[in-house]
Amino acid sequence: MFRSRRAPRLAAALASALLLLTAATACGGDDSDPGSDATGAGAEASAPGDAAFPVTLAHKYGSTTIKSAPERIVTVGLTDQDAVLALGEVPVGTTEWLGGYPGAIGPWAKDRLGGADVPTVLKDTGTGPQVEKIAALRPDLILALYGGLTKEQYTTLSKFAPVVAQPKEYNDYGIPWQELTEKVGQALGKPDEAARAVKETEDAIAAAAAEHPEFQGATALMATPYEGMFVFGSQDPRSRLLTGLGFELPADLDRAIGDQWGANISKERTDLLDQDALVWFVGDVAKDADKLHEDASYQDLGVVREGREVFVAESTDYGHASSFVTVLSLPYVIERLVPQLSAAVDGEPATKVTQPAS
Repeated sequence: MFRSRRAPRLAAALASALLLLTAATACGGDDSDPGSDATGAGAEASAPGDAAFPVTLAHKYGSTTIKSAPERIVTVGLTDQDAVLALGEVPVGTTEWLGGYPGAIGPWAKDRLGGADVPTVLKDTGTGPQVEKIAALRPDLILALYGGLTKEQYTTLSKFAPVVAQPKEYNDYGIPWQELTEKVGQALGKPDEAARAVKETEDAIAAAAAEHPEFQGATALMATPYEGMFVFGSQDPRSRLLTGLGFELPADLDRAIGDQWGANISKERTDLLDQDALVWFVGDVAKDADKLHEDASYQDLGVVREGREVFVAESTDYGHASSFVTVLSLPYVIERLVPQLSAAVDGEPATKVTQPAS
């Protein structure tokens, strides 16, 4: 039910896959530019792209220089494809995470394909990126921003093309969607287009917040019943959507779960769930809600008694979009999540928090 980085069992996802290239030349140190010569034959950028290159992007393992506009982009980051599509480019390869969509392109982003072929889908089988398949795609840029590449994996992939890994300023899988979009914009030579795309989505969130002043200062939390009760921390993109809408996270959230994007909480900390709104990602809304309400430590909390729970079916397009949290998925999500949150915090226990149509 609770797959990929939505569960702790894959917090160590993208483990090393050094199955080839034993004779290849190793890349430089942390501040070197491994793979920056693999820019692809015959690549020609538009005039704005030419002006933007070369560009150097800092990340967890140093920095990477991209010398010219990339033409064959592979996204190893689990949501990076949405930013690429938002900027008018189509990756040749994407990494599967949720939904089993053709090309790993969700319905909220499908129209951005235009007439292009869907990307080749790569899968993480628990041993890290599919190195051989990535090499076969002949990339001239590999994006791994919303991810958790190890240094070893970064070095290996850099033998094929410049790799932009996750930033060091955040936990793995902790990059804000705005920064992800802006970094992709820099990598593609389209920083202005990226800034405009970010502003459009931020404006949509701000408009939703303005329409619901009841969200301002109310507390909220996102959780899932994975191996007990699992909550998402302040660096998780889902939590940032709540704060973008005006909600506040529990004051001791990060202290309770540690320096990570999310963690299971003990029965002694069930009180952490008692917020003005509590968003649950579940496999089956009815069944999982009933199971949660059987828990003695949870059933008597005010959030339950006063009908302040919001349930999102994680296997639906809405659930997938809610976990993606990208420049393209967010408008799709707020149309569905905001009415649920409004019903949860309206102060009327009798108000039912209904499920969106899709």
